[in-house]
Amino acid sequence: MVVAIIQARSGSIRLPGKILMKIQNKPILYYVINQVQHSKKITKIIVATTKNKQDDQIVNFSSSFGIDFFRGDENDVLDRYYQCAKELSSKILVRITSDCPLIDPNLIDCCIDEFTKNNYDYFSNIHKKDGNLWTYNPSGYPMGFAVEVFSFDALKTAWINSKKLSEREHVTLYILNHPEKFKIGNIENTIDHSDIRLTLDHKEDFDLIKIVIEHFPKNEIFNLQKIISFIENKPKLKNINSKHDFNEGLVRSLKEDKTFENIKKIN
Repeated sequence: MVVAIIQARSGSIRLPGKILMKIQNKPILYYVINQVQHSKKITKIIVATTKNKQDDQIVNFSSSFGIDFFRGDENDVLDRYYQCAKELSSKILVRITSDCPLIDPNLIDCCIDEFTKNNYDYFSNIHKKDGNLWTYNPSGYPMGFAVEVFSFDALKTAWINSKKLSEREHVTLYILNHPEKFKIGNIENTIDHSDIRLTLDHKEDFDLIKIVIEHFPKNEIFNLQKIISFIENKPKLKNINSKHDFNEGLVRSLKEDKTFENIKKIN
């Protein structure tokens, strides 16, 4: 069984309530779930949210959509993922974030195929090897099309050993920080379209995503190549949210790591 765990919460720092913002009278979370449901390889979807009262609305929406949910720690996202996965019988997990409403199910399936075919511990399209290190890198894909596939054993190892705040917040960061312990693989896009930003962290991101969704017929299953063609034909669209960086969340977390270490030294 291949399980997709969609992490979702209402309390986003940069754009609170973003996954429940509506386009064509449907919340962003609807589009994420609908896209993932059209994967041919995923056999179960579960939404992993927090125990916060404000996230009752995520639970209610997921249930109304026929999707199971799990509630865990808000800030220790790694623990939330692990506790959720522990209740399942799947050895293969797919991490999808709820701020990627245009995620392509064909890309998901491609990553799952590569993961299983080569017996990886971890496989993605958002990391790239730089010397002996694996770093966050769009790998030529527009931002908002992130797929991570990993084994339950790799997740458990990360859960046991992760000590840094950044590794607890960013579920797979421990795996990438310790390539000597895991077999890691990646896929890169043949043409670099990393200047296109279709993840949802800011109001400008929402504005662009809304334009894209409203361009296609209702009930469209969004396709990466069609989206790229649409935006490349209207290059000014990229300017809507181009001021925002790829790694904002990770950069913030790494700064918090340094602050935490300095506090420990003082004490």
